[in-house]
Amino acid sequence: QVQLVESGGGLVQPGGSLRLSCAASGSIFSCNAMGWYRQAPGKERELVGVITRGSITNYADSVKGRFTISRDNAKNAVFLQMNSLKPEDTAVYYCNANIISTLNWRPLDYWGQGTQVTVSS
Repeated sequence: QVQLVESGGGLVQPGGSLRLSCAASGSIFSCNAMGWYRQAPGKERELVGVITRGSITNYADSVKGRFTISRDNAKNAVFLQMNSLKPEDTAVYYCNANIISTLNWRPLDYWGQGTQVTVSS
């Protein structure tokens, strides 16, 4: 069994910063690409950014220059540093990871439970 646990969400004023963390645990053989998605009320879930095992990153245009993804391969963890936050960044943020587990030996996508980020004055 594989679990992704997120932390770090909360309420922040416009222009502020937050750092989200996500750690994968369980029967993990290999943790491949990891990323963050978000879903605002009444909207579809959208990609925020992804990072490969080799730390190549890709971001949504809406967050480029403000958000930074990083990872710690030894801990199967991924982070999202969010700066210059705007009210439109308000959403539930989900961690995603493509993982090969020792239970089925094939790459599958796993999701965290989500963490709320609210940007408001």
